[in-house]
Amino acid sequence: KMKYSKLIFRKSDTVPAELHQMVQESFLTLREHNCFFQDLVRIKGKDFLTPVSRILIGNPGCTYKYLNTRLFTVPWPAEGYDIKYCSPQMHDACKALMRLNDYLHIEAVKALQGQNLFETKEIKDATVIDREQSFATFLTEQGSVSKDQGSVCVPEDDRSLKNRTSYNLTLLNYMDPLQMMYLKQEPYFGMGNMAVSWHHDENLVERSTVAVYSYSCEDSAIQESNEQGLKGRDPAVWHVGLKVAWDIETPGLAVPLHQGDIYLMLDDLNMTHQHCVLAGLSPRFSSTHRVADSSRGTLEYILGQCELALQNLQTDSDSVAWSLKSLEAAVVKQVEEIHNEVEFEWLRQFWFQGKRYLKCTDWWLKPMAKLEEFWRKLEIMTSLVLSEVRKEQQIEEQRNETISCFLLLLKERQKLRKEWTAR
Repeated sequence: KMKYSKLIFRKSDTVPAELHQMVQESFLTLREHNCFFQDLVRIKGKDFLTPVSRILIGNPGCTYKYLNTRLFTVPWPAEGYDIKYCSPQMHDACKALMRLNDYLHIEAVKALQGQNLFETKEIKDATVIDREQSFATFLTEQGSVSKDQGSVCVPEDDRSLKNRTSYNLTLLNYMDPLQMMYLKQEPYFGMGNMAVSWHHDENLVERSTVAVYSYSCEDSAIQESNEQGLKGRDPAVWHVGLKVAWDIETPGLAVPLHQGDIYLMLDDLNMTHQHCVLAGLSPRFSSTHRVADSSRGTLEYILGQCELALQNLQTDSDSVAWSLKSLEAAVVKQVEEIHNEVEFEWLRQFWFQGKRYLKCTDWWLKPMAKLEEFWRKLEIMTSLVLSEVRKEQQIEEQRNETISCFLLLLKERQKLRKEWTAR
């Protein structure tokens, strides 16, 4: 209750049966269409294939980056968007996950409201106990208690709760442990085979809730062990593991997950704790709903950055030749940073993953073509800077300042191009 109070668990029988059916059918549809992919991620300069296969589904134009790999959402059928899917079944699968997303948003708001009420009640109870103490002790302790509580229990408005639970995407996972040659052992508490090692989820809005729907394909061949002498967790059953971050003295927690169970990691639990996934014996799907930090991760953002950069490009009125409006170091630096961002955070990340998204929809092809058009103009702008700084009539001090910042970004681009080519 003390160490894991922000983990909320919901048994499958609390979820509407109709929603279970829709979501579980969507998992199977995606698997039938071969839409789950192992990601090539980069850790400490080395590339690794993830043991778990994944697909990202969410708001059109949203992306999610983890371990130096950017995933692009297969868009769910959001209102106001024209999304063509490769089949009606794919449309239904994405729609079902959008329905699950709406349901989990409501559940997360309720859970946070309940937590806030609980914290408020605890503070009131503590104050009553304090009043029963001697007057001098009461004055001393009340001063320190109220100071601490100011940071613990801040009344939240509905907008704050909504922001921290408005999931903009879900990262779906699939794994069949019997197909894996080797799984790491959990190193601290002897919890057994890990499908996913201890980690914090990355790239999320601060203090946002993570909601997970779990579906393990249990059948009669794989049953829970009923042996009384079994120590620790049942290895046939999938579990989510939690521990306090950077702490192996506090006992870890392993919660069994069955078909259709849900758990929520509320508030700052994702930062104060680490979690892992402990493999059972049957194949398992999960839908992990997140409030991804979209400040630099949406199509709208990167198109806006391109428009900003191209404000420094103009066509001379009497010719078709391009020219730059400004050679100020700050302007050149901004444009070249955007140039690198478009190439390495978007175009190369997208095409590096091949044509995997075409198994679901061609939605991203037009935006990528538009980004490539912008990139070609950014290449022209780089050439124009090079030709301008070669001219003798430039003021030397300004010229040197422009060259020094420009050169840094060109070196960075060259280094990254070599890295991507090697990958």
